[in-house]
Amino acid sequence: MQFDILDHMPDGLLGLRAHELAGRLAGPTLIHLPGRRPDPLFVSVIQHGNETSGWDAVRRLLAGRYARDPLPRSLALLIGNVEAAAEHRRRLDHQPDMNRCWPGSNDEHTALHRELARITDHVRQLRPFASIDIHNNTGENPHYAAVNAIEPQRLMLASRFSRTVIFFTEPSGVQSMAFGAFCPAVTLECGQPGQQGGTDHAMAYLETVLNIDELPHRFPNPEDLDLFQVTTAVRVDSDCSFSFGEPGADLVLDPEIDRMNFTELPPGTSLARHNGADRSLLVAIDTDGHDCTSDWFELDGDRVVTRRPAMPAMLSTHAEVVRQDCLCYLMERMRIRRPAPHADRHTELPESAP
Repeated sequence: MQFDILDHMPDGLLGLRAHELAGRLAGPTLIHLPGRRPDPLFVSVIQHGNETSGWDAVRRLLAGRYARDPLPRSLALLIGNVEAAAEHRRRLDHQPDMNRCWPGSNDEHTALHRELARITDHVRQLRPFASIDIHNNTGENPHYAAVNAIEPQRLMLASRFSRTVIFFTEPSGVQSMAFGAFCPAVTLECGQPGQQGGTDHAMAYLETVLNIDELPHRFPNPEDLDLFQVTTAVRVDSDCSFSFGEPGADLVLDPEIDRMNFTELPPGTSLARHNGADRSLLVAIDTDGHDCTSDWFELDGDRVVTRRPAMPAMLSTHAEVVRQDCLCYLMERMRIRRPAPHADRHTELPESAP
């Protein structure tokens, strides 16, 4: 696999919807567009083929005022998994997850890993101003930004999209983590695909960032940011069947479980019912790769319930997404400590909330 690298937007491409791109592009494609400021904004869209808000935002932006006016800053646009987009799927069965194959991945042995390393080196040499990776999720979630390091410029970039920001270090091999080694990098989560609000939000944000001269080297004010840290990934046991509300499966999850996203759940909250299981059929793995299921879940009669307070994000009711990725992530609140007067800016470090 080799990505195409173009120095222009192909004629008619902006008129195509995500599922139509495979008829015009041979595969993943990096497009360079010039702007007044030479250091480019890097934007990646459709790394997951069914997450289309990013492409819809980009094509509306570029087909609007920038069809006649020069871009305020150069743009490096990566259009990702067009093959999966053609089938409205996250990824195809024979494909690895593109957003787990960037440098830093725990498994770097496929052609896609090698090609993404080449693209990373290519963009690094351009000294990008910032990196924005645009996604959707499949459950009910607010729009939020995510970062992989607690640094002033990343948090400033993230907070311009949403006051809700998530800090995560797992899974490995994500684009924002790879590019964060040489520029401020964020991931945007724009709600569910196909919603006009997600596209509008992403487009307005891109317009804002393209017009920024520089990002401040200071943390946002603590009162302007709701900061959370991902501590745990939750998956369904690979040996069991599951459903969302339909009887007969080993594990029957609440069909409206995604309504629990970004809600602080008390101990004893029921997430699912089981059919005679002798263990929790939900598996919790912390960011160090340790199984911590017994810390989070227990059986209460025929129910699987939480053992401790929990705040989930990205709970999904799409079975394929749950199998290909996970059921959800669990988070805890963080806060940014206000620095002492005249303190050096590097002492403005966040801490976990008690």
